[in-house]
Amino acid sequence: MSDGKLERTTTPRGGVRLGIVCPMANEGDAAVAFCRAVLEECPGFGEVTFFAVFDRVTHDDSLDQMHAMERSEPRLRVVWAPEDRCVVDAYLRGYREALDAGCDWILEIDAGFSHQPHDIPKFFVAMEKGADCVFGSRFLKDGGFEDSSLKRHFVSWGGTGLANLMLGTRQTDMTSGFELFSRETLRMVLDRGIRSRAHFFQTEIKTYCRKLRYAEVPILYRAASPRLGSSSMKEAFQQLWRLYRLRLKGEL
Repeated sequence: MSDGKLERTTTPRGGVRLGIVCPMANEGDAAVAFCRAVLEECPGFGEVTFFAVFDRVTHDDSLDQMHAMERSEPRLRVVWAPEDRCVVDAYLRGYREALDAGCDWILEIDAGFSHQPHDIPKFFVAMEKGADCVFGSRFLKDGGFEDSSLKRHFVSWGGTGLANLMLGTRQTDMTSGFELFSRETLRMVLDRGIRSRAHFFQTEIKTYCRKLRYAEVPILYRAASPRLGSSSMKEAFQQLWRLYRLRLKGEL
């Protein structure tokens, strides 16, 4: 469903509490710069909270820098999560923090300027038109990749096609992690339970949302692509097969 088909209006932005979930690790000086850039793109809300989630993967001084910023920036909340075992745990901890804080909309964004803060307003516009969730797409017009390998581009494109074929989804980008949820939508996703332990969890979330009122907006992804390990690929295929079987049983 494109945002052009959304007509139902929502609560005016001034009455919305926005939560921003952003796992961070070893970001250096970019941690503070990124947080400031994101907050600049979020005017007009009744309340804004940026949840910066750190865990034991962090070995530089970015955690200390964010704690220092927290003392002068009331919209920043630094979350220390030493219990995290993988990147999915960091996102889940951020989701729970935002829900516990009473946030009405929850924006998920990657740190380090791999996702561009200037793309954020597009998500808000789509949500204000009545979407339950809004997903960033690198494959829409005006979206794309920069500084990423052709392999990563191909895996994202191929993974999207395979997921759409097997899971009955119809999105243009099933692997992006730049997205905005209503409170009710995120609660539904967490109640379903996220089984994936690697980056496929983004596809799992989108699959659970496929029957909701969703929109896609173009985004630019700019980052050197991490190595796609065999264990992550194996986990992705296992979870895809699990979701496919649930669909066949009518349980998805």
